[in-house]
Amino acid sequence: MRPVLHTARALWSYTKKKENHMRKATIITTSIVGGVVAVALIAGSSFAVGAKVGHIANTAGFSQSGHSLEQSDRTMGDESPSWKTDRDGRGGHGSDHSETGEISGLDGGTLTGEQEATLSLMAEEEKVAHDLYIEFGDLYGDKVFGNIANAESNHLSAVQTLLERYELTDPTVGQAVGEFDSESMQELYDSLLAQGSESRDGAYEAARTVEKTDIRDLAAAADDATAPDVIVVYERLLAASEKHLTAFGG
Repeated sequence: MRPVLHTARALWSYTKKKENHMRKATIITTSIVGGVVAVALIAGSSFAVGAKVGHIANTAGFSQSGHSLEQSDRTMGDESPSWKTDRDGRGGHGSDHSETGEISGLDGGTLTGEQEATLSLMAEEEKVAHDLYIEFGDLYGDKVFGNIANAESNHLSAVQTLLERYELTDPTVGQAVGEFDSESMQELYDSLLAQGSESRDGAYEAARTVEKTDIRDLAAAADDATAPDVIVVYERLLAASEKHLTAFGG
């Protein structure tokens, strides 16, 4: 009987230790991000904690690095393209306002006439990028064009939200793929489309030109802007354009 009793006690002791270990592995993590309090029950997983905190930060309008980038910005060429469903030029233009809720929580301001013109121009520049990548995706089938075209749709949605907030006319409304309100944007699109249609290398070079143009213009626009919401949007789009340039080999 003694050996049996000894074995039973040893088993009981092992079971209690295992239970205590499991209790210690289970923690309650409370995170406050941007005024949002979130409670996550995490079972011994620091990765899960980080994922939860990152999700909360994104819903507050920022990622853990301080920027908000949509999924297509983060994945670049790693996801299957969905640009074929956006072929009419309206699929992403105003239909995906993933940034809208974030922008609505930002303080507004006042715009000068020059700042209003710049905001309208930014909408057309985002459409130039989107429409070119749609065409290049059709021509060559490279995933990176489809994914970044989707990102540009989200960028345009963010700018459209600002145009609506400041009661400005959206120059992209009713414009099909490859059609633009301003002559300068039409000429830019036509020249880059011709370049990219000659070869795959030409398409990537045209894409790099688009992103470099965006980076230059967004940086200048952000420096000139005074409205907090406009500044934040420009800075987010600038960070995204830098990532896009890298994805295109720039």
